[in-house]
Amino acid sequence: MVAALARPGRALAKRLLLIQAGAVALVAVGMTVAVNAEWGISALIGGGSFVIANAVFALCAFLFSGARAAKKVAASFYAGIALKILIIASLFSIAYMYIQVEVIPLNLTFLLVVLINLMAPVIFVNNKK
Repeated sequence: MVAALARPGRALAKRLLLIQAGAVALVAVGMTVAVNAEWGISALIGGGSFVIANAVFALCAFLFSGARAAKKVAASFYAGIALKILIIASLFSIAYMYIQVEVIPLNLTFLLVVLINLMAPVIFVNNKK
Protein backbone atom coordinates (compact mmCIF):
# COMPACT_ATOMS: atom_id res chain seq x y z
CA MET A 1 0.00 0.00 0.00
CA VAL A 2 2.79 2.41 0.90
CA ALA A 3 4.63 1.81 -2.38
CA ALA A 4 1.36 2.39 -4.25
CA LEU A 5 1.18 5.91 -2.83
CA ALA A 6 4.51 6.86 -4.40
CA ARG A 7 3.79 5.19 -7.75
CA PRO A 8 2.22 8.26 -9.46
CA GLY A 9 5.12 10.47 -8.40
CA ARG A 10 7.65 7.95 -9.66
CA ALA A 11 5.81 7.74 -12.98
CA LEU A 12 5.88 11.53 -13.34
CA ALA A 13 9.58 11.64 -12.47
CA LYS A 14 10.33 8.94 -15.04
CA ARG A 15 8.30 10.80 -17.67
CA LEU A 16 10.11 14.06 -16.91
CA LEU A 17 13.52 12.39 -17.15
CA LEU A 18 12.60 10.85 -20.50
CA ILE A 19 11.42 14.22 -21.83
CA GLN A 20 14.63 15.88 -20.63
CA ALA A 21 16.85 13.17 -22.10
CA GLY A 22 14.98 13.36 -25.40
CA ALA A 23 15.33 17.13 -25.54
CA VAL A 24 19.06 16.90 -24.82
CA ALA A 25 19.55 14.27 -27.53
CA LEU A 26 17.51 16.30 -30.03
CA VAL A 27 19.44 19.50 -29.33
CA ALA A 28 22.80 17.67 -29.43
CA VAL A 29 21.99 16.11 -32.81
CA GLY A 30 20.68 19.44 -34.08
CA MET A 31 23.84 21.26 -32.99
CA THR A 32 26.00 18.57 -34.57
CA VAL A 33 24.18 18.88 -37.89
CA ALA A 34 23.81 22.67 -37.86
CA VAL A 35 27.24 23.70 -36.54
CA ASN A 36 29.77 20.92 -35.85
CA ALA A 37 30.49 17.91 -33.65
CA GLU A 38 32.14 19.97 -30.89
CA TRP A 39 28.92 21.93 -30.40
CA GLY A 40 26.90 18.70 -30.32
CA ILE A 41 29.17 17.12 -27.73
CA SER A 42 29.12 20.29 -25.63
CA ALA A 43 25.32 20.37 -25.78
CA LEU A 44 25.20 16.72 -24.76
CA ILE A 45 27.52 17.36 -21.80
CA GLY A 46 25.61 20.44 -20.65
CA GLY A 47 22.17 18.89 -20.76
CA GLY A 48 23.37 15.47 -19.71
CA SER A 49 24.88 16.82 -16.52
CA PHE A 50 21.47 18.08 -15.40
CA VAL A 51 19.64 14.93 -16.48
CA ILE A 52 22.08 12.71 -14.57
CA ALA A 53 21.81 14.88 -11.46
CA ASN A 54 18.02 14.96 -11.74
CA ALA A 55 17.90 11.16 -12.03
CA VAL A 56 19.93 10.83 -8.83
CA PHE A 57 17.60 13.30 -7.12
CA ALA A 58 14.54 11.31 -8.26
CA LEU A 59 16.05 8.11 -6.88
CA CYS A 60 16.67 9.78 -3.53
CA ALA A 61 13.30 11.53 -3.43
CA PHE A 62 11.33 8.30 -3.91
CA LEU A 63 13.54 6.07 -1.81
CA PHE A 64 11.00 6.02 1.04
CA SER A 65 7.25 6.56 1.16
CA GLY A 66 4.43 6.57 3.66
CA ALA A 67 3.49 8.51 6.75
CA ARG A 68 5.51 6.29 9.09
CA ALA A 69 8.68 7.12 7.18
CA ALA A 70 8.06 10.89 7.07
CA LYS A 71 11.43 11.74 8.60
CA LYS A 72 13.21 9.40 6.21
CA VAL A 73 11.28 10.88 3.27
CA ALA A 74 12.28 14.42 4.22
CA ALA A 75 15.90 13.44 4.91
CA SER A 76 16.27 11.58 1.61
CA PHE A 77 14.62 14.48 -0.25
CA TYR A 78 17.08 17.01 1.18
CA ALA A 79 20.00 14.64 0.65
CA GLY A 80 18.85 14.25 -2.96
CA ILE A 81 18.84 18.01 -3.48
CA ALA A 82 22.30 18.36 -1.97
CA LEU A 83 23.58 15.49 -4.09
CA LYS A 84 22.01 17.02 -7.20
CA ILE A 85 23.82 20.32 -6.63
CA LEU A 86 27.12 18.55 -5.94
CA ILE A 87 26.80 16.39 -9.06
CA ILE A 88 26.02 19.38 -11.27
CA ALA A 89 28.94 21.35 -9.85
CA SER A 90 31.28 18.36 -10.22
CA LEU A 91 30.26 17.58 -13.78
CA PHE A 92 30.55 21.20 -14.86
CA SER A 93 33.96 21.47 -13.19
CA ILE A 94 35.16 18.34 -14.95
CA ALA A 95 33.77 19.59 -18.27
CA TYR A 96 35.45 22.98 -17.98
CA MET A 97 38.78 21.68 -16.66
CA TYR A 98 39.39 18.45 -18.55
CA ILE A 99 37.24 18.51 -21.69
CA GLN A 100 37.51 20.99 -24.54
CA VAL A 101 33.90 22.27 -24.62
CA GLU A 102 32.13 25.11 -26.33
CA VAL A 103 30.57 27.31 -23.66
CA ILE A 104 27.51 28.51 -25.60
CA PRO A 105 25.91 25.13 -26.42
CA LEU A 106 26.89 23.72 -23.02
CA ASN A 107 25.12 26.48 -21.13
CA LEU A 108 22.18 26.83 -23.52
CA THR A 109 21.33 23.14 -23.35
CA PHE A 110 21.70 23.17 -19.57
CA LEU A 111 19.31 26.13 -19.35
CA LEU A 112 16.86 24.43 -21.73
CA VAL A 113 16.72 21.36 -19.50
CA VAL A 114 16.31 23.54 -16.39
CA LEU A 115 13.37 25.29 -18.08
CA ILE A 116 11.85 21.93 -18.98
CA ASN A 117 12.27 20.93 -15.35
CA LEU A 118 10.43 24.07 -14.24
CA MET A 119 7.64 23.96 -16.83
CA ALA A 120 6.91 20.23 -17.17
CA PRO A 121 5.08 19.79 -13.84
CA VAL A 122 2.69 22.59 -14.82
CA ILE A 123 2.05 20.92 -18.16
CA PHE A 124 1.60 17.50 -16.51
CA VAL A 125 -0.97 18.85 -14.05
CA ASN A 126 -2.92 20.80 -16.68
CA ASN A 127 -3.01 17.87 -19.14
CA LYS A 128 -4.04 15.29 -16.57
CA LYS A 129 -6.73 13.09 -18.05
